[in-house]
Amino acid sequence: MPQDVPKLVVISREYCHLCHDMAAGLKELQATRTFVFDVVDVDQDPALESRYGILVPVLLAGGEEICHYFLDVPALDAYLAKIR
Repeated sequence: MPQDVPKLVVISREYCHLCHDMAAGLKELQATRTFVFDVVDVDQDPALESRYGILVPVLLAGGEEICHYFLDVPALDAYLAKIR
């Protein structure tokens, strides 16, 4: 995989249906956009839980928050265009 592929992170919870929806939406978008993403369980990291607690899911890239609660495709597209 080339190094310049954008890496996104979804701050998530295991029992959060919005989190599952965001991850599923990202998987669908990978058919037309180039990026990879990891899912990180907010409850496994006290610092993340303290920072993002009730905002999950949160989509991050390079420490920048792209969106939370719901996948904001225009915001993601704007981020991807900005880093090109």
